[in-house]
Amino acid sequence: MSADLAPQPSAALMVRAQGIHKSFGHNQVLKGVSLEVSPGEVLCLIGPSGSGKSTFLRCINHLEKVDRGRIWVDGELVGYRQSGRLLYELGERDICRQRAATGMVFQRFNLFPHMTALENIIEAPLRVRKEKRTEATEHARELLRRVGLEAKADAYPATLSGGQQQRVAIARALAMRPKLMLFDEPTSALDPELVGEVLAVMRDLARAGMTMIVVTHEMGFAREVADQVVFMADGNIVESGPPGRVLVAPQHERTRTFLARTLAH
Repeated sequence: MSADLAPQPSAALMVRAQGIHKSFGHNQVLKGVSLEVSPGEVLCLIGPSGSGKSTFLRCINHLEKVDRGRIWVDGELVGYRQSGRLLYELGERDICRQRAATGMVFQRFNLFPHMTALENIIEAPLRVRKEKRTEATEHARELLRRVGLEAKADAYPATLSGGQQQRVAIARALAMRPKLMLFDEPTSALDPELVGEVLAVMRDLARAGMTMIVVTHEMGFAREVADQVVFMADGNIVESGPPGRVLVAPQHERTRTFLARTLAH
C-alpha cells in the first residue's frame, strides 16, 4: 500500500485521520474523511444511516482496513508501519496491541452469556494484559461501581436489562485501561426508558476527561457533552464544529434537513 507523503501528526492529538477512503466492492463508503481529536475531547459523529459513520469508527481500530489514507492514535500509525512511501500492514500481535489501547462499545452488547458481569469484565485483562486475577477483579468491581452496577457483579447477562448489559459492556471496555473510547450507537438497541442510564455513564466518562468518539442519534447528548460535532453524509464530512453551531445554527442545507427530520421524531 503506497503512502502519500505528509507531515506526521502532532503528538498533542489523540486521533488524526487523513484522507480515509474505504469501499466494499463497488460501494464507496468513505470518500476522503479527515478529522482530528485532541486528548480529553468528545467528538460526536451524526448523520443518516449509510453515511459511513460506523465504518469510519471501525477503521480507527483497524477492524476495517482503509483503502487509502492514514489514521494515527496517540501519535502511532494504526495498522501499518511506514517505510519510505510504502505502508506495510502490521502483524496480528502488533494490531492486537494497538487495539487494546482503544475501547469499543457496539450497538449490541456481545457479552459472554455463560459468564457473570464480573467475569465478562476481567476476561480481557487476564488474557490480553496478563493481569493478576486479584488486580483485575478489584478493578472490575471498581468499574461496576462506576457504572452503577456494583450489586450485579455475579449476575448473568440474561438476567440484566438491555441498559444494564450495555453498562457492563462499557465497564468491560474500560477494564483494558484504554486511552480512547469508541461508541457505535450505544443506545440504538435499547428501549427508550433505558437510554438515559447509559448516556449518564457516558457523561461521567466525558467529565472525567476520557477521549471519546461517539456515533449517535441522541442530539440532546451531543449538544450537552460534545466538544465537536461532525455531520457525515454519503461518505463525506459535510459540516463540523462546536455543537452550538452545527446543531443550533447549521451552515449546510443537508445538515439542516437531517436535523429537522431527526428532531421531529
